[in-house]
Amino acid sequence: MGEPTNRGVSPSPIDHGAVAQLMAPLTELVAHAGSAILAVDRTRMRVDGKTDGSPVTEADLAADRIIADGLARLAPEIPTLSEERIASAPAGCPPVFFLIDPLDGTKEFVAGRDEFTVNIALVRNGTPLLGIVGAPALGLIWRGLVGQGAERLSTRGRLGAAEPIRTRSFPRAGQPWVAAVSRSHGDAATNAFIEKRPGAVRQTLGSAVKFARVAEGAVDIYPRLGPTSEWDVAAGHALVTAAGGKVTDPTGGDVRFGEGRSDFIIPAFIAWGDPGAA
Repeated sequence: MGEPTNRGVSPSPIDHGAVAQLMAPLTELVAHAGSAILAVDRTRMRVDGKTDGSPVTEADLAADRIIADGLARLAPEIPTLSEERIASAPAGCPPVFFLIDPLDGTKEFVAGRDEFTVNIALVRNGTPLLGIVGAPALGLIWRGLVGQGAERLSTRGRLGAAEPIRTRSFPRAGQPWVAAVSRSHGDAATNAFIEKRPGAVRQTLGSAVKFARVAEGAVDIYPRLGPTSEWDVAAGHALVTAAGGKVTDPTGGDVRFGEGRSDFIIPAFIAWGDPGAA
């Protein structure tokens, strides 16, 4: 995928090359938002509750401001939908838009754990095309562009060189396989899904790190058969797809984004490292 250096180039709904030119500045934007999150003192910050009961902190809001300002500068004509700015969501279903979670895994962050992420996705015609997942406390950014591959970068100090990543083939019958499961959002349906497929080794993880571990070949599958918000899924969807995997609904169908659901909820999904296993 390389390190394109063009700045301020905005993609049209059909211009794949211009989307690729946004990858480098968007990666820097994710790194900047991650640094702002790490600068917040978790032991003294204010934690508020949203109407849905989920927490929001000054770190969420700081990252959101940085991303909003950056996207307005880089691609001002592309609508954005952020978890922290639902009231300003674009009307209808734009052909292309940014879908953002400025701090995915706020519960992990508040609890003092490291598995929280900054997620930016570019959605085209209902399908995530570009996804960037930054884990600032882990010092990593994963990014992918569907059709052009996926990469991992270190954020310790300056951004490191991009290392190509790829999903792995599903283990043969009788061999153990690894399923990513949520630390904060377990559900009975997901547990039943895993139990029906013997030999699973569960790896408990937080936030969109679960998608990233599938994309880099450390995990075979990430099933989530409970409801999830679109901004929690879109960047990981693009990342896993770009790395060679597949994200489906429980019946094997496509997972669609930005199609007018007022609650922005995805009922269920499964991220497969090996698309043949789907």
